Amino acid sequence: MAADLCAIEVAFGLPHKQRLVALEVPSGTTAREAVALADLPHLFPELPRETFDNAPLGIFGQAIRDPARHVVAPGDRVEVYRPLLIDPKVARRERAKRQAGSAD
Repeated sequence: MAADLCAIEVAFGLPHKQRLVALEVPSGTTAREAVALADLPHLFPELPRETFDNAPLGIFGQAIRDPARHVVAPGDRVEVYRPLLIDPKVARRERAKRQAGSAD
């Protein structure tokens, strides 16, 4: 039944490659299930499957506290977040040190 389906998108990106997967999922699908249905490991074979299994998720930039229980709504864009490689505060501090050093 078409009324039982919900049109959503799942988004993931790397600095050099981004994908937005349009899906029609059954009503009641959770954000974590939607990510599994998007089959991102197939689209990003250079990453280990675990990258997507427990990644933090959000909807339109708002983090989801419990993706395994958060039911998606029609039109939602589920975003899969990459882990930070460096703390933003540390990165800013390092940049400021480099800039201060080059000003001499």
